[in-house]
This record gives sequence, C-alpha cells and structure tokens, in this order.
Amino acid sequence: MSDFRARSFDPPRDRTAPRLLRGCSLEGEKRQLVIDRPTLVIAVKPLCDGCRQFVDGDLSVFHGIDVVIASATPSEEWRGASHSVWVSPELLEALGVTAPPFFVLIDPTTLRVLVEGAVFSPAQVASEIGPVLDR
Repeated sequence: MSDFRARSFDPPRDRTAPRLLRGCSLEGEKRQLVIDRPTLVIAVKPLCDGCRQFVDGDLSVFHGIDVVIASATPSEEWRGASHSVWVSPELLEALGVTAPPFFVLIDPTTLRVLVEGAVFSPAQVASEIGPVLDR
C-alpha cells in the first residue's frame, strides 16, 4: 500500500516571513500585526468562491492563531464583509504568494513558513495546518 496522501500543497518552500505584517483596510486605514503566535495569512482575490468563505465565513476553526486575510488589490465586494481584508501587495510579495487563493502558516519563533497551499475552504485549510500546529 502506498503512503501517498492527496493535499492542496507541496512541501513549503524554505523561506522566512517578516516579524511585522503591514497593510491597510479598504478605507485606507493602516493595519499591522506583530507575529507573536502562529499566524495564518490567507491571500484572496475578487470573484473567488473559496476566498469568499474566508471573507464572510466562520473562522472559529482557527482558534489560538492569528488570521490575516490579505489581497494585492482592493475590491468593493469585500465592503461590509464579516472579516476585514487587508490590502497589501507588499505582504503577499514578502511571503512569496504569487497566485491567490493561497494560504501561508508562519511559525512565530523561527519566522519560517511551516505550511502553504491552495485555498478551498476554512475547513480544508484547518485540516491541513492542524497536524503542523499539533507538533
């Protein structure tokens, strides 16, 4: 029997993340977060069903970690959403995210990317990062 397991990501590319995440709200207000606990960055784009589940969905499956939803460009479709979307092309570039929808989980101690992959739903991302967080 093979030990092959389907998943949405390849092994993470070995790279660091910035300690301070920066962006702005859709209204232009500055946002920042110092990484001091596991941090999940969800890169979203307009007109994306999987992204919409993060912008308006239940994110309670991510208890104990910080979640930042970020986009390279603003979109009117996110106004009035349940969760704030940061606009920060610089953040996505610093994390090596080139094609949303995508997620990156950052370790607060080493500032290394632990897990990364395609975004389909909050439950899917939670199941993929869970084993790393349980170590």
